[in-house]
Amino acid sequence: MAISYIPVYGIIQNMENVSGQCCQQLVTLRTEEGVVRLMLAPDTYVIGSVRLRPGMSVAAFYDGNAPVPLIYPPQYRALIIGQRNPLENIAVNFFDSTLTASDGSLKLNPGPSTDVITSNGQRFSCSLANQTLIVYYRATTRSIPPQTTPRKIIVLCK
Repeated sequence: MAISYIPVYGIIQNMENVSGQCCQQLVTLRTEEGVVRLMLAPDTYVIGSVRLRPGMSVAAFYDGNAPVPLIYPPQYRALIIGQRNPLENIAVNFFDSTLTASDGSLKLNPGPSTDVITSNGQRFSCSLANQTLIVYYRATTRSIPPQTTPRKIIVLCK
């Protein structure tokens, strides 16, 4: 089953090591819906390798198909997390041959000013079709699906 990237947007309130697990952290976010806790594992992709800290606005993505414990506050295993500009949207999805997201939520129209890189920061000059992408964008059209010219695209190479 394909990964269903579900976003969580919020402000980091607290970060703590998981007891006995020095390479895992539990991050507490304040979101519009309330408090959410995110488990950051060694394989969680931190966009741009930024050092996360309390007070930072972030976007995190977890797999909506993965099992989660039925506890409060909700706790998810973050697959991707990164700093977020409140005036910008971040989407993670698989984009097909027409650069339409697998869930039909967004269609990409990259322009000459779109910065396209790999997850390790290198330029990406191949086709964006049929790739999982992290997309930074501001405005979209009111069409279905909404279309955008992204500011930045990060390719999660297979």
